[in-house]
Amino acid sequence: MSRLVPFFKMHGAGNDFIMMDHRDLNGLVPGSDSIAALCDRRTGVGADGLIIIGPGSSPGSSFRMIYYNADGGEAEMCGNGARCSVSFAHHLGLVRNSCTFDTQAGLLDGTRHGPEDIEVRLTPWRDLELEIDVGKTLWPAHHSCDTGVPHLVIPVDDIESVPVTEWGSRLRHHGKFSPAGTNVNWVTRVENSERFQMRTYERGVEAETLACGTGASAVAVVLCRLGLADSPVTLQTRGGDLLIVSIDMENDELRLRGPAVTSYHGEVLIDE
Repeated sequence: MSRLVPFFKMHGAGNDFIMMDHRDLNGLVPGSDSIAALCDRRTGVGADGLIIIGPGSSPGSSFRMIYYNADGGEAEMCGNGARCSVSFAHHLGLVRNSCTFDTQAGLLDGTRHGPEDIEVRLTPWRDLELEIDVGKTLWPAHHSCDTGVPHLVIPVDDIESVPVTEWGSRLRHHGKFSPAGTNVNWVTRVENSERFQMRTYERGVEAETLACGTGASAVAVVLCRLGLADSPVTLQTRGGDLLIVSIDMENDELRLRGPAVTSYHGEVLIDE
């Protein structure tokens, strides 16, 4: 038996999500197979993940962001998903222009600067490691940082020539990051500019995505720690949009700002 459920389709710099209000689900908890079917780009709505907005569970929390990757598995965090969640919660009347909300990774703060201009304060980064050994690859240096989820950061000279699918899949499953694996990011400076370009292979999606907020944040932390950039760091995503990451090195604080756009809304059948 299936139930018709309203949804919104949103994207943060091309990182796209199916957004649902838990009240519309009326107690229905989509299973991993249902979520993967919804996120399928050929036979479903199509998205990098599903986000359900539910009631906050911490003092002062306006709502909870529950995030599922496209494979149906629940994930700790998603930076662009968090920004879309703030925008969606505002549409639902749950928040005004600033809020605090729950994620599996911890409490986040959100600020709505404009209708499609959203900033979130992420949880402090951890496990920053420079010059890690992942064996022989096509690049001389590899760095890792956890910004709510783990990321590998690889500086390159020519980002267009990076075989993202081949090496993303290989490094995502590297033994150093077992058992959960890691996301993989490549970054280069835009010629004659202070901006950087990046590309990301996301675990759970198991493909290159047009943007990754926690990946942009990890890249910015690594670039600043290496002395290659100063805060705020502007990163151009694969989709062409810009994400701005502000870093407080003394307090390990990250703020991620960029577009959060509603593409369309509709109704979809979900198996009970």
